[in-house]
Amino acid sequence: MAQTNFFVHDKQDHVGVAVTDIKAGEDVSGWVMEDNSTVTVKSQNDIPLGHKIALYDLDQGAKVLKYNVVIGKASQAVKKGEHMHTHNLRTLRW
Repeated sequence: MAQTNFFVHDKQDHVGVAVTDIKAGEDVSGWVMEDNSTVTVKSQNDIPLGHKIALYDLDQGAKVLKYNVVIGKASQAVKKGEHMHTHNLRTLRW
């Protein structure tokens, strides 16, 4: 069984949360908590523990789902496997 590198809360989510430090270029495995499935992604960047990894390509302005809830929008285009954090994800609160 492959090591779990990130958790995905809901199968509709656009991001997973790193539970290990992820290195650029790694094929990483995520556990989808909702249905106990797995998803694999090739990381495009180093991603620190606790930060998000994009599970899909997202256009600038796209709403981003986590817990199957909109948590913000992409402030720039994001590719599958890229690090998602404050540099490319903005809250909708303000």
